[in-house]
Amino acid sequence: MSSITLIGTGNMARAIGTLATAGGNTVEVMGRDQSKADDLAKALGGGATTGEWGAVPTGDIVITALLYDGVLPVVTEYGEALGGKVIVDISNPFNATFDGLAHSAETSIAQEVAKVAPAGASVVKAFNTIFRNVLEEGRPNVFIAGDQARAKADVAAFIESLGLRPLDVGGLKMAHWLEGMGLVTVSLAGNGVGHWDFALGVSEFTG
Repeated sequence: MSSITLIGTGNMARAIGTLATAGGNTVEVMGRDQSKADDLAKALGGGATTGEWGAVPTGDIVITALLYDGVLPVVTEYGEALGGKVIVDISNPFNATFDGLAHSAETSIAQEVAKVAPAGASVVKAFNTIFRNVLEEGRPNVFIAGDQARAKADVAAFIESLGLRPLDVGGLKMAHWLEGMGLVTVSLAGNGVGHWDFALGVSEFTG
């Protein structure tokens, strides 16, 4: 099982944390509002604990369960406290009209995190193509991207402990396209599918 730290106390932190504790993982919660972090850890149960904001996370895997515009500032603020950790970015940088990405360049939040992360830290993109309600109730595929094979293997093992299927899409530059897939998912919810109870996945055919 994995040792994880959730930075954030919102709906995605709760959804991932619930699955993590149910899967037998060790969970720590960190939030700027200590009372919210305490409340979430208590709600998660399973021995979930809280850590002091900005301190060295106890988890080997640190999940930044934050809105996209908060991820880089928080990783920068934590600085060397994240050294040697696997940082998992789950954010989607959508523009205000949800028809494009907030950054115009061919980059991603995960790639920008890698630029400011301390030496020895690894960055993986994951979970961004999954709606919170599907994560809570379904068994979706989880696409992951990253440059370090060991970090991706650790994240894949964690995802499997949640009862979900990890699918490696390649290096960290693919995080840009995963953010695009997140945008496609939202667009499908508002158009062709017409609801939020679905997830993108892979079906294999053997002929």
